[in-house]
Amino acid sequence: MTITKNPPKILRFIKNPSLSRRLMLVGLSMTLFFIFLAFLAPAFQAWGWIQNPTDSLINPIHEPPSGKYWFGTSRQGYDVFSRTLFGAQAALQVVILATALSMVIGVPLGMLSGYMGGKLDKALLFLMDSIYTLPGLLLSVTLAFVVGRGIFNAAIAISIAYIPQYYRVVRNHTVSVKTELFIEAAQAMGANTWQVLSKYLFFNVIQSVPVLFTLNAADAILVLGGLGFLGLGLPEEVPEWGYDLKQALEALPTGIWWTTLFPGLALTLMVVGLSLLGEGLNEFVNPRLRKQNGIRN
Repeated sequence: MTITKNPPKILRFIKNPSLSRRLMLVGLSMTLFFIFLAFLAPAFQAWGWIQNPTDSLINPIHEPPSGKYWFGTSRQGYDVFSRTLFGAQAALQVVILATALSMVIGVPLGMLSGYMGGKLDKALLFLMDSIYTLPGLLLSVTLAFVVGRGIFNAAIAISIAYIPQYYRVVRNHTVSVKTELFIEAAQAMGANTWQVLSKYLFFNVIQSVPVLFTLNAADAILVLGGLGFLGLGLPEEVPEWGYDLKQALEALPTGIWWTTLFPGLALTLMVVGLSLLGEGLNEFVNPRLRKQNGIRN
C-alpha cells in the first residue's frame, strides 16, 4: 500500500494559484524590500553612496533627479533619495514599536477578560469600547500633543488606538475556547488561572493576531505620516515621509514634483505591501475564507 503524504500547509498555501495568494506574495516582497532598504540605509551612507539625510547641501537646491542625486534635492537642500531611505527606517521603528505595544497590552487583557468574566470583563469592555469609538488619527494627534515628539513617543501615541482591536479579537476567542473540554480538564487537575491562560488558552486564541499586526502596521504608517504632516511625529532632524511631504507641498505649485513624488510613493507602496500581506495571512489562518476560495486544507 502506498502512503501519500500531504505537503505542509504553508507549501500548499504558496503553490496555490489563486489571486489572493499571488497578491500576498507581492505584499510580502514589497514589505521585505522596505525592510531591506531600512537596514542597509546606514551602510549605504557609510560607503558614500548616499548623503547624510540631515545634512543640508546648501547648493544645489531643488535640483531635479540626476545621476548624482537620483531623487533630486529639496527646498532645504536635502538629498531626497537619502531622506526616503532613512524615512523607511524611521517608519519601521515606529510601526513595530506601536503595534508591539498594542499587542502586548491588548492580548493579555483580552485573555484575562474573556476567561474571568464578571465585573472585570464588563469594565474592560466599557473601557475598550470607549477608546474604539474615537477616530484613531484624532486620538493619536491628541496623545502626541501630550507626550511630545520622538520615535518612542510617537509609537505610544499611535499604539493606544489599536489596543481595543487586539482585546476584542482575543477576548471573543477566549470566551468560545474556555468552555472546551481540555480547559475543564485542566481546571479539574488543579491548574490555576495563570497556568490555564499561558499553557492552554494562549496558543488557541492568537491565530488572528498576526493578521491584525500587519493590518495595523499598514494603518500605523498612515497615522505616522499624518502626525509628521502636522509636525507632531518625529523631531525635524529625523527623516520622516509625512514631514517631508509637508515641506514639499509648498514647492509643488512651482513645478518641483520630485520632492513630493518619491516620499509619497514610498509611503503608499509600504502601506499597500503590508495590506496585501495582512489580507493573505487572513485567508491563510481563516478556514472559512479558504473554503470560499475553493482551497482545500
